[in-house]
Amino acid sequence: MATPDNDSSVSERVRSYRQRMRAQGMRPIQLWVADVHALGFADEAHRQAAAVAASDHAADDQAFIDALSLDE
Repeated sequence: MATPDNDSSVSERVRSYRQRMRAQGMRPIQLWVADVHALGFADEAHRQAAAVAASDHAADDQAFIDALSLDE
């Protein structure tokens, strides 16, 4: 279990880190992403990929992705 001294030390490091990042013009955000370990994730990902592949716009969509993926 964390001790009060340890908690304040961690809090101070986090505060210091955030101050440094803000001084560099950064700001914190919270980002939620799909849990790839969740039940049903693979099935849903497959369903969505199949829907995109079957779209009337599949070729245009792939061309767009390919254009973004080119190494220069």
